[in-house]
Amino acid sequence: MVSADGAPSRPPPSFPSREDCWSEDATFTLVDAWGERYLELNRGSLRQKHWQEVADTVNDRHAGSKKSRRTDVQCKNRIDTLKKKYKIEKARVSESGGGYRSLWPFFSRLNALIGDTYPARKASPPAAVKPSAPPAWIVSHPVGPRSGTQKRPAAKPSPPVLSREEDSLFRRNFSAFAAAAAAAAEAESGESEEWRSSSGGSGKRGRVENDDKDLQFGYRELAHAIVRFGDMYERVEEMKQRQMVELEKQRMQFAKDLEYQRMQLFMETQVQLQKIKRSKRSSSGTDSFS
Repeated sequence: MVSADGAPSRPPPSFPSREDCWSEDATFTLVDAWGERYLELNRGSLRQKHWQEVADTVNDRHAGSKKSRRTDVQCKNRIDTLKKKYKIEKARVSESGGGYRSLWPFFSRLNALIGDTYPARKASPPAAVKPSAPPAWIVSHPVGPRSGTQKRPAAKPSPPVLSREEDSLFRRNFSAFAAAAAAAAEAESGESEEWRSSSGGSGKRGRVENDDKDLQFGYRELAHAIVRFGDMYERVEEMKQRQMVELEKQRMQFAKDLEYQRMQLFMETQVQLQKIKRSKRSSSGTDSFS
């Protein structure tokens, strides 16, 4: 082109157009084709063959050239974009309480198809903000300068973990002590029965005295049982501690013996290597002299 003054004028710059730009008519056709199959599948998800059928329907009506043909992936992406836009418009309508009416051309069609999938949200009144109280640890432990003499409490030692052999040995000893305690309790119960049979009374006064004596005897038996249980528990704990100490000694002795054997084997190996070296040297010296 030539301008009025004779100088050639530049053509207007051409901006590249998007190949995936959808017209309003093509979008309506897409929504109708997709909605038909969406309802046929009982509002289920479309498979690849369904999307291909949707793309073929759009291309048959609106594809003027090969460049303007739509693929199944482009149709699916366009429907996803429309769903997101519909969700935004549906939220605006529901939050306005009927005061806002969407002017988006595809809103009514999508609302008929997927309106049940995105229910309207009711606008909840703003909750009153209450001043939050300070945490309990701040009240009970106020932050202040840390003194240099303040120390952390020492952690309680965890109880030792017994191995399978130690646990079985402990259980056998415990059962033996329990059997002995049960035998002692049976012997004392036999004596108590004899005492009860020999201390029978007559009349109402005798029965009251017997009840008092039985109550006192029961308290005495309970106290004796508690003392026996405490003694038995103490003996079991002492035996367990002794066994643990003995096992630790055996473990240390085994480690010591193993280390000694390892060093002895190492020294013997070094001695054998030195003998082999000396024999080689002596044999090489005799060969040189000969």
